[in-house]
Formats: sequence, C-alpha cells, structure tokens
Amino acid sequence: MEQRDVVVIGGGQSGLATAHALLRRRLRPVVLEASGRAAGSWPRYYDSLTLFSPARYSSLPGMPFPGADRDRYPRRDEVVAYLTAYAERLDADIRTGCRVGAVHRTGDTFTLELQGGERLSARAVVAASGAFGRPHRPALPGLEEFEGEVLHAADYRRPAPFTGRRVVVVGAGNSAVQIAAELAGTARVTLATRAPVRFAPQRILGRDLHFWLARTGLDSAPLGRFLSRPPTQPVLDDGRYRAALAAGRPDRRPLFTEADGSELRWPDGRREKVDAIVLATGYRPDLPYLADLDGALDAEGNPRHREGIAVGVPGLAFTGLEWQRSLSSNSLRGVGRDAGRVARHLAAYLAGR
Repeated sequence: MEQRDVVVIGGGQSGLATAHALLRRRLRPVVLEASGRAAGSWPRYYDSLTLFSPARYSSLPGMPFPGADRDRYPRRDEVVAYLTAYAERLDADIRTGCRVGAVHRTGDTFTLELQGGERLSARAVVAASGAFGRPHRPALPGLEEFEGEVLHAADYRRPAPFTGRRVVVVGAGNSAVQIAAELAGTARVTLATRAPVRFAPQRILGRDLHFWLARTGLDSAPLGRFLSRPPTQPVLDDGRYRAALAAGRPDRRPLFTEADGSELRWPDGRREKVDAIVLATGYRPDLPYLADLDGALDAEGNPRHREGIAVGVPGLAFTGLEWQRSLSSNSLRGVGRDAGRVARHLAAYLAGR
C-alpha cells in the first residue's frame, strides 16, 4: 500500500490552495480529485454564474487572477480556466478520477479506500471536498409528491428549457436571486422566500464592497470562532436585482405552504398550477467518506472542528468550509489564509510525531 505524509481530498479551490500551503512547508501532498479535472465544482455551476468579487479579489495564493481589467467580475468559465492553470503550475501530485470511499484510522495512521479498490496510507488528511456534492433540499410540505419538475440549483444550467413555463425559485441568497432574475426573461417566475430579500450594495463610495472589507479587516477577521451557525448573507446588488424584483420580474412571495399534485398553495389561500420548482437552498459539507471515522463528524454529518482543525481526530483538518474562520473562508480570495493555517498546524503535528 502506498504511503504518504499528507493526502488532500478534493482538487478544487480549497484543495489546490491547501496543496500550495503544504508545499511551502516542505511537505509533499498527494491531491485526490474525484472528477476528471482539477477545478472542483466550478465546471458544474450554471452557465451564467458571475463572481460577486472583482478579479483583483479572486485569486489563490501565488497566482493573480489573469486579465487586464482587475475590476471586472469573472464568469464561471474564467474561474475554471484559472483553476486549471493554477493546478498545472503547482509542483504537486494531483490525481484526477480518484474518489475516496472511506477513511479509517489505525493508531496514528489513516487508511484511504478509493472506489476503484486502491488504498493509500497517510499520516495526515485534509478534507477539502467542498459542499457542491451535498445540495440541501429542505423538507417542504408535499414536495416529495409534487407532480411537476423539482431540481436543485446544483442541477440548473440555463433558462432555455424553462421558456414559457411557470417556475418558482425557493431561496433568498445570491444564487436564488440571480437564477430567478435570469429565468424571468423567458418564464413566469416567483421567488419564494421565508423573509424579504436583504440586499447589500455592490459598490460603496465608488469602490466595490470587497475593497472596504479588505481595508477594514472584516474580510479576514476570525469571526467564525464565535459563530455556532453561519449567518445568512445579504444579496450583493448593483441595483439590477432590486429593480427586477420591484418590477415583478420575478415577483417575490412568502414561501408556499403546501405542494399538492401539480399545484402550490400560497399563504393567502390561493392555489396555482406550477410547472417547476428550483431549490436554491444552499449546500452542506460533503464528507461521506468520513462517516466511519470516529469523532470526525457530528450527528448531522457536519465536521467537528475549530477553525479547520478537527476536534477529536489528530492529523485531520478541513479547508473550504463556509465561515471556517472568517467571512471569506469559502472563497477564492480567502481560502488561502485558512489553508496556510491548516498547513502550519499539520507541519507541526508531523514534526512532533
């Protein structure tokens, strides 16, 4: 069985940033990526996805995001190309098509079982597999029996298949509002939320919000240690989404109370036939391979950690978690800071063994 010092599970933005940080600590990680390319979940996001941070605030450590216009907001395909180029520049052992099925621990050593039957041994493991593989589907009344189409935002690609249809988008975050506004160009769309949508201005005094977050230090402040649950973040808007909702394209309503057959019942008692429901209801950490590792996860499958360091499993760490340490933890601009902290911890852990 092959033996390594550190194995990083996941070759997306958090896995690549972690590999970069480990290399700087003179550790030689192997990165295991389940898909066929080292770009994480980005190739599977919807076609029109646009970052809410400008290019100048969207870089991993050691390689600026390319392009002359540093204030533009990169599109999905630009991010995919950037991550692919970043992986090619790393002097790291990155293996694609390698899905980890389970991680076990015997004494001070981890054993990783790959779905193809291969096994690896490691002294330390970093779980950097993100959350895209575990879409959150809330238990809404009647949804399981709904006769129309139900899909999560993870499965949404473009508006064309919904042309002329009646669609309800559930959610109040950035993706929900962006998808609903896009669909409203070709379909009759309602954005259904439990509370009114909260907006935050994209630009303040002529500067992008991320300039002020970085200048004040809020972007990197270790607020995650004080949060038992990540707070709901407002929708960043340059004015177009607020205007779209004000114009009723899409309209915004309180969440429906029940799905019955092909109809939805609204809080005011009205019933309406709906063709499709899009759940833009977020994600949860995708860590099924740690299910049998005692102490790694809580009862809901979420990691037990403090700022990315596993609480009850020495040698295990996490990167790419939402609010792992700060507001920017699960982002291109911020994951490098968390990866650096994890690398420092693991270097000290391995040196002390």
